[in-house]
Parts: sequence; C-alpha cells; structure tokens
Amino acid sequence: MNIPPSRGGRGKRRAPMAEINVVPYIDVTLVLLIIFMVTAPMLQTGVDVDLPQAEAKMIDPKQELPLIISIDASGGIYLDSGNQQDTAVTPDELTRQVVEALTKKPGLAVLIRGDSTVDYGKVVAIMAALKNAGVPNVGLMTRPAEE
Repeated sequence: MNIPPSRGGRGKRRAPMAEINVVPYIDVTLVLLIIFMVTAPMLQTGVDVDLPQAEAKMIDPKQELPLIISIDASGGIYLDSGNQQDTAVTPDELTRQVVEALTKKPGLAVLIRGDSTVDYGKVVAIMAALKNAGVPNVGLMTRPAEE
C-alpha cells in the first residue's frame, strides 16, 4: 500500500502567492473619483455675465482666441486675454493692456461681453475708449436666440 506524502507537514514551505490584491486600489480609485467629481464644478472660472440674446454668426474656432472684455451686472470690468482667468481692470488699464496685446498680435479680435442688465452707457464708453486707443474692430458677444 502506497501512502501519499502529506501536504500539511511542518517542514514544507508554502509557495508564494502570485496574485495582487486589487481591493485597496479600487478603494483609492473610488476616493479619487469622488474628490474629482466634487472639485470639478468649482474649477469653472470667469465672471458671471447674463448675456443678451441675439441672432449672430458664430466665431470660427480655428481662429486665435480673442481678447474678451467682460462687464458684470455691477459694472466691474474684467479682461480675459487668451482663455486665461478674468482679471479685474480699470478703464485706463484696459485700454493699455488691449493696445499692448494688439501690438504683439495685430489681427487679434476684441470682444465685449456685457451683462444684459448693465447700463448701456458703460458698454458704449468702453467701446469708445477702445476705438480712441486705436482698436480697429470691437465685437459684442451674445447668447444664441432661443426659439
């Protein structure tokens, strides 16, 4: 009678396990996902402006990013040069920075993004200051008209 050797003997070593325990990785991934989901809406930057609605043609996305001058409901003026964060500026700083940007890139578009509740005279005053500073074309941003 042949007796097979016992497998649970004290002198034998167990073979190393070649599997990776992925449960901690799943936990870390889930925590990171929740953190990114909570922080992503907070990353939206810019001035809150309620644009008026109008029929207008869209800007060609292949063009270089324009200079965007934002005027919020309280009349504050902000400058966004090249899809960066809006920075608050005074009217004098605004014209100086726009002229400086246009000397570096002459064909750059300049757009005004005024809140629908802002005083019309404020928008016209900024347009006139830009024209007097030598800006050839100033555009107005709107929301597409809802049908």
